Amino acid sequence: MGETTRSLPVGDLSAWGTTEFRPFLPYTPMQYPLELTFKFWALAPQISVKNAQGTVVLYVRQKLFKLKEAINVFSDSQRNTLIYDIKADRIIDFSACYHFSDADGKPIGAVKRQGLRSLWRAHYDILDGDAAAFTIQEENPWIKVIDTLFAEVPVVGIFTGYFFNPTYIVSRPNGKTVMRLSKQPTFLSRVFSIQQIDQLSDREEAQVLLSLLMMLLLERNRG
Repeated sequence: MGETTRSLPVGDLSAWGTTEFRPFLPYTPMQYPLELTFKFWALAPQISVKNAQGTVVLYVRQKLFKLKEAINVFSDSQRNTLIYDIKADRIIDFSACYHFSDADGKPIGAVKRQGLRSLWRAHYDILDGDAAAFTIQEENPWIKVIDTLFAEVPVVGIFTGYFFNPTYIVSRPNGKTVMRLSKQPTFLSRVFSIQQIDQLSDREEAQVLLSLLMMLLLERNRG
C-alpha cells in the first residue's frame, strides 16, 4: 500500500502573531539543541530530528529516482503528516536552487549552493525571495580534507568520524551568527547538533532549518 500523507490544519494562528506564515510546529515552540540523525541502511536518505526533550519534531525523506531532487519533510517518523516540500529548480546540478513550500504549496524561501566556492569550503545562500537573508559557511574546511585523507587508511578510517567533525555557521548579511550546526563525535552513525545562537522569527527559523537539512543531504558524502 502507498504512503498516506495529510497536511496540517491551519488552526488558530493568532498565538503566533501572523496570519501569513504557519510555522512547522504550530502548537509547540522549538526546543534547542536539536539532534539530527541519518537513518542507517535506508535506500532513500532519511534524517530524524529530535528536540531537547528527545521528541521527534521533523522527519526528512529524500525521494529516489528523481531527475530533479525532491525532499519531503514530515512532523513525525511515521510520515503521516507532510508539512514541507523541498524541490530543486533544475535537473541535478552543482548550483541548483532548492525551493521550500509549506503543505499548502505556499513558498517560504530557498537555499542555493555557491558553486565553485563550495568546492573548498561549503557555502550556501539562504534566500527570501531574491534576496540573501542568511549564509551557511563551513567553519574550518581543513577538517573535511583531513577526514577524507584518513578515511582511506585501513582501520584508522573507522575512527575519523569521532575525531574530525565539521561545523557550519549560519549568519546574517551583517555577520551576526544565528545558528550553529556541528557533527557529533561518533564511530559509525552520523549525528549532528543544531544550537540556536540568536533570536529568529518563525519564518526565518523555518528557512534556516530547512536550509541546514538540505545542506546536510548535499554534503553527506563530504564529511
